[in-house]
Amino acid sequence: MNSQLISLAAEPGNRALTISLFSAVVAVTLYITWWASRQNKTAADYYAGGRQFSGAQNGLAVAGDYMSAASFLGISGQIALYGYDGFLYSIGFLVAWLVALLLVAELLRNSGRFTMADQLAFRMKQKPVRTAAATSTIVVSIFYLLAQMVGAGSLVGLLLGVTNEGLKAAVIVLVGALMIVYVTIGGMKGTTWVQIVKAVLLMTGTVLITFLVLLKFNFNIADLLGSAADKSGKGDAFLQPGLLYGKDLVGQIDFLSLGLALVLGTAGLPHILIRFYTVPDSRSARRSVQWAIGLIGAFYLMTLALGFGAAALLDTGTGSAVETSKGNVASPLLAESVGGGADSTGGAILLALIAAVAFATILAVVAGLTLTSASSFAHDLYANVIAKTKPSEKQEVRMARFAAIGIGAVAIGLAIPAQKLNIAFLVALAFAVAASANLPALLFNLFWKRFNTSGAIWSIYGGLISAVVLVIFSPVVSGNGDKSMITGADFHWFPLSNPGIVSIPVGFLFGVLGTYLGKDRSSEARYNELSVRALTGAGAEGPAKH
Repeated sequence: MNSQLISLAAEPGNRALTISLFSAVVAVTLYITWWASRQNKTAADYYAGGRQFSGAQNGLAVAGDYMSAASFLGISGQIALYGYDGFLYSIGFLVAWLVALLLVAELLRNSGRFTMADQLAFRMKQKPVRTAAATSTIVVSIFYLLAQMVGAGSLVGLLLGVTNEGLKAAVIVLVGALMIVYVTIGGMKGTTWVQIVKAVLLMTGTVLITFLVLLKFNFNIADLLGSAADKSGKGDAFLQPGLLYGKDLVGQIDFLSLGLALVLGTAGLPHILIRFYTVPDSRSARRSVQWAIGLIGAFYLMTLALGFGAAALLDTGTGSAVETSKGNVASPLLAESVGGGADSTGGAILLALIAAVAFATILAVVAGLTLTSASSFAHDLYANVIAKTKPSEKQEVRMARFAAIGIGAVAIGLAIPAQKLNIAFLVALAFAVAASANLPALLFNLFWKRFNTSGAIWSIYGGLISAVVLVIFSPVVSGNGDKSMITGADFHWFPLSNPGIVSIPVGFLFGVLGTYLGKDRSSEARYNELSVRALTGAGAEGPAKH
């Protein structure tokens, strides 16, 4: 076991400090959740926070939702291990917001109510479209949840010296239980305030580490990059593409596939889309995205310092803590290093603070994801498909709480075998599924009058099934040694780790085929009304009044 991990685990004072800060973070977020639960009086309160958040508040919450464990832990780890190839995650996650701003945010806010399916069902047949959209929402959310759970296991495993996979699994179960509490009690209002607090903490912690890293190199970026390349043992190759995916044709296509999924995925992520319903009007939706872009842009620029700083200042070689965790603990160990080192009080304090912030990050994001999928199940499936009579708002919210428990249990079960994968990579898979299943249907519905119910169903299921099947039969699951979820087996036939370059066009193609083969043109009657609502906000839901 790496000496960094042993020295940290051997310090009872460090451990006590870490546990204290962890406990403080959990206590504060639980209090916020309890406070918010007292404000929940209607379904709009539970699903959309009463639509009373300002653009700035929602922008902070969106940033908090987006800057997940994958961003703070996973991307810095990928950069620390693979240099340039890891940096693509930062660029892709950032550029994706331009697509969300220009094509989705305001239009979706104006034409929906609580979930992504509301926008589709406005001019389509309710039951089949809501069933497809809810299925896609739940699958994408579970993929994203896996990354956060794995991040929690890696983080707490590092801090408490836990190396046993069984104990890490227990940590994952604990995080899952906490997220279920947040969602079932606090709803969107509680989740949003937790995300706002977490975004402020995460930005503050990242700015501090970035400042200390740059201070080590006299604020000379060239020296930082040069030192990272030298310490990595890979020289100039560390600052060029090819380390992660290789330079052969398959590797280049895989790299392109990753970039495509990252850029298009954000506009189809259900837990991001649902945030646009928490503001009172379309102007606030635009301001939300503008605030989010500013915060997220600054954050992803700082991941350069985190990732290359980790490469320059930490041991990232074979058998190191960074390498064995697939890069997932690079940021916390970097905080310890710039704080004074493993044996220093400053290092212990900074490590504990950053770890507590990272843990808050995980808790907030898993709460948002679980709320999204539970809301979709209760509002789309239960209220509009399964229930024989229209349920009351109280019954619908109760079903959302039960759904949160079930979805949390599934995510916990799937996260345990996924512990060996980098969490930024796991999130990239969620982006690929979202871009394949959700984005084609949303865009066709907004901009294509001929689009119909058959097209929506074919688009969602076609993109979803193709993406999930390609992942199952890719090197991610088997055939890539200890880098796969299942070792000792090889049933992969799809050569790429990222399915987006195939599954995203499939989603769009199936939407076109379904539209023309379905021949149903009844959806055209409400297209003009949907367009007016989407562009002007006329008839859109306003803030809840109590």
